[in-house]
Amino acid sequence: MCAMRSAASSPAGAGERRPGIAAIGRQAAGMTTLRSAFVLGTLALLLAACASSEPGRPLSPAAVERLNAVHLDPAEAGRILNAYRASKGLGPVRPDPRLMAMAQHQADAMARGNTLSHDAGGSFTSRVHGAGLDAMRTAENLGGGYFSTQEAFDGWQRSSGHNANLLMPEATRYGIALAKNPETQYRAWWALVVASEPEQRRTLSAGPLVPARNETFRWGPSP
Repeated sequence: MCAMRSAASSPAGAGERRPGIAAIGRQAAGMTTLRSAFVLGTLALLLAACASSEPGRPLSPAAVERLNAVHLDPAEAGRILNAYRASKGLGPVRPDPRLMAMAQHQADAMARGNTLSHDAGGSFTSRVHGAGLDAMRTAENLGGGYFSTQEAFDGWQRSSGHNANLLMPEATRYGIALAKNPETQYRAWWALVVASEPEQRRTLSAGPLVPARNETFRWGPSP
């Protein structure tokens, strides 16, 4: 049963894990609204159980070499993201130091705690507040087990919820980070945060939480 693969998986070498992803979004000064991206019900629970029950296996020499070669160039990530947004008729995003710091904090927390979770570095709400982003619409994509920036973006694009964050029309800035820990399940941990310009509207709506391995969280104003 643990050999099952999620829709976001990609080939991995000996001693490596299949990638995993999670996404979250909010609007200015909001409350949590959660919806599943694409892994639901029994399948999601089985996948989550498999992921959490197996300790990290020793890396093969080839896997060690591959992990050591993983690196992140934020400018390259921006080019990948902006090319994708442009192909959909959307405007570019620019690097933002606050979002870079927020993403790095989250990636480090996931790598340290061996958990692919939006709460690894504190709740999304608290992290947004701590970064001074309350007046902005923000969204976060997480990934684990991707060994290049392009692989991470490819994985996010294959999930409707994560893809929606990449294509958030209001987004004007981004931050992205990578953290590595060879003793953990996914080895390479990724975090991407995008945000809009400051907003004034603060009317909120919230929806139900659906437990899933790959989930999308959204905060947003009522229509």
